[in-house]
Amino acid sequence: MDQRLQPYTRLAAVLFLIIGCLIVIRPFLAAILFATAITISSWPLYLMLLARLKQRRTLAAAIMSISLTLLILLPLSLVTWNVADNAQDLYVQIKAGIDANTLAPPAWLKDLPLVGEAADAYLRKLMGSREELVALAHNLLEPARRILLGGGMVLGSGVAQVSLAVFVSFFLYRDGLAILRALAAGLERLIGPQGADVADTVSRTVRGVMYGLLGTALAQAGVAALGFLIAGVPGVALLAVATFLLSLIPVGPPLIWGGAALWLFNEGSTGWGIFMLVWGMFLISGVDNVVKPMLISRGSSLPFILVLLGVMGGVLAFGFVGLFIGPTLLAVALGLLRNWSDRIVD
Repeated sequence: MDQRLQPYTRLAAVLFLIIGCLIVIRPFLAAILFATAITISSWPLYLMLLARLKQRRTLAAAIMSISLTLLILLPLSLVTWNVADNAQDLYVQIKAGIDANTLAPPAWLKDLPLVGEAADAYLRKLMGSREELVALAHNLLEPARRILLGGGMVLGSGVAQVSLAVFVSFFLYRDGLAILRALAAGLERLIGPQGADVADTVSRTVRGVMYGLLGTALAQAGVAALGFLIAGVPGVALLAVATFLLSLIPVGPPLIWGGAALWLFNEGSTGWGIFMLVWGMFLISGVDNVVKPMLISRGSSLPFILVLLGVMGGVLAFGFVGLFIGPTLLAVALGLLRNWSDRIVD
């Protein structure tokens, strides 16, 4: 009787151990998954660096981690600091304008075709009535402030998660070869000879999605920076970083180049404002329709709905780094499902 129960006892012990480990690492799970995705995506680059450094793993891992800090963590920290700082200042300025009754519609609004005069008249009527303006401010201003501060908090938690991910990635780079050997042996025992194919599917999918997300974000940020420079928009570097981050969210970049266009209109540069709208609509946002499918298709063709659900669900589940983790996990699951279904058909 004891002999028959022994396998179940071992299985229960293993399950309890796995559950305990998951409970322990749960606070760090998002950072670990993000670090794993980054490490897999940049692994070929790490191997090239390792060969140049004559197999000095610790030095190569340190260089890769420092590079991640400069490329991801530092720009994210700067954007977070600016969002948190400017949100409070904007709230104070608008509230002071309402109290002093000095708010007025921007001069360029009246010049807009079709809707300009009507919008200008409505805003002047609204701003001329203190009661209506205070009521509108009460309904909109405080929620808007909370949204901005909430976005700053999400970015702030993203800084913490990315910092931890960079720290974890150092050890994944340094001990990656040993981890790969252990995973290969484990997959072979669990799945059999198909373990190598599963590992290859996961690797290609992760790289394809990460290259698609990051490559598209980088391309959009570059095109946006060029447009901001041509139009004479200030804070080009900060706006380019913000475009990079928001490009991970569907319809994110229009918030940046649309805001830049509004600033140009407000400054009286109507021509440059129109240029910014056209540049943003056809070039900045157009990159998303060309570059992302081309890059992602190398690893896994992820449907738009899965990208959208992955981004939204990833943010809800993991915070800022869920922008990367959500679509990647869904793409890996889809890739493994396709691999499994192809084997059944064969």
